[in-house]
Amino acid sequence: MTQSTDPLRVLIVGAGFAGLTAAIECRKRGFKVILFEGNSSRRQLGDIISFGSNSGRIFCSWPGVEEKLDPLCHHSSGLDFRTYDDEFLTRQIWDSEKKYGKRFNGHRGEIHEVVWNHAIDVGVEIRLGCKVQEYFETESEAGVVVNGERIVGDVVLAGDGVRSLARTIVLGFEDKPKSSGYAVYRAWMNTETLKQNPLTAFLADPTQDQHIGWLGPDVHFLVATLQKGTACSWVLTHKDDADVEESWSAPGYVDEAIAAIPNWAPICHAIVRATPEHALVDWKLVFRDPLPTWISPKRRIALIGDAAHPFLPTSIQGASQSMEDGVTAAVCLELATKGDRGNVPEAIRAYEKIRYPRVLATQRTGVTNRDAWHKADFDYVRKNPESVKLPRQEWVLNFDCGKHAYDAYSETVESLKADPDWKPDPVL
Repeated sequence: MTQSTDPLRVLIVGAGFAGLTAAIECRKRGFKVILFEGNSSRRQLGDIISFGSNSGRIFCSWPGVEEKLDPLCHHSSGLDFRTYDDEFLTRQIWDSEKKYGKRFNGHRGEIHEVVWNHAIDVGVEIRLGCKVQEYFETESEAGVVVNGERIVGDVVLAGDGVRSLARTIVLGFEDKPKSSGYAVYRAWMNTETLKQNPLTAFLADPTQDQHIGWLGPDVHFLVATLQKGTACSWVLTHKDDADVEESWSAPGYVDEAIAAIPNWAPICHAIVRATPEHALVDWKLVFRDPLPTWISPKRRIALIGDAAHPFLPTSIQGASQSMEDGVTAAVCLELATKGDRGNVPEAIRAYEKIRYPRVLATQRTGVTNRDAWHKADFDYVRKNPESVKLPRQEWVLNFDCGKHAYDAYSETVESLKADPDWKPDPVL
């Protein structure tokens, strides 16, 4: 038994939602946490991001965070589905989800700032301008090399995104991304120009947030307004076979976005035309096959968030599952290392086994949701408009990842002892 009165040393790489959640939850449990972020400042980048009630309960568990997020977030009562020529199909009401908990949808940068500040408030040490150059591990420690300095901890949680360097030590080779066959034009803007056009003025209603989805053959266009009608975000998902090695995210151009919806309703063109070009991004949707494992050979380094499992946006669960990773990893480390720092490998294996099947199942929904819209037979859809509603499954949304980790930990550890050669089954 490796007993110590010193707190567990947790090194976390990447200050996205996976890394920040892991850092906050590890601090709650008394661990010493250092979070490394490669950028020299916290970036206010992005547009709309969605957190389901499964991750909303995590936000609500952090004192003061819910109250800070509320005024920033989208509060529509439902999502209106329309055809590409603006025929109303159906309305998906969100009220039925309230029994599961609270949803949070808003600007990625603004939500990130609230979570970032909370991490600092609870004592997370964030080191900016610290790009990890190397990961390493021994039987008793793990660490990173940052700006030439070798920093050692008991465990490393690598949330370094879709271009994760940590994947190399976990897999033993560098895996290349591939195109999903789709790209997204994304924008976040104020509504001043929308107010001036009779077609779009209703989107700036200060009393009611709007949420509309226009569907067409292999294209969908989602528009949301928030913050009392002063902000608008839209995403236009379309076929795209560009080489992902050329660009993952690039400046977007209004004329190119219009070209993706040539025969669509005038209102759709008006929204795109109202977008300042500096606010438009062309984002290539890269895809990676599910990894055969998320943990390193000596079980001292674990991948979390996009580093472990990139999601398609149509799952509406990528950020939520990243947060669930952070909570689960912290719970497993807490339960494994009470009085025995040597049990980190047990915690890391349990984290992977608890999380892997749920993440894989949730990843599948990104493909099925997208195909329900993009491959729809519109003659059938007009007769059966309910077919385009998002399947908001209870098993996804009504889930308390922390409670589940506590409940499942002992049984998971026993199953791993009984089957020491267990490996995940990465089959989508």
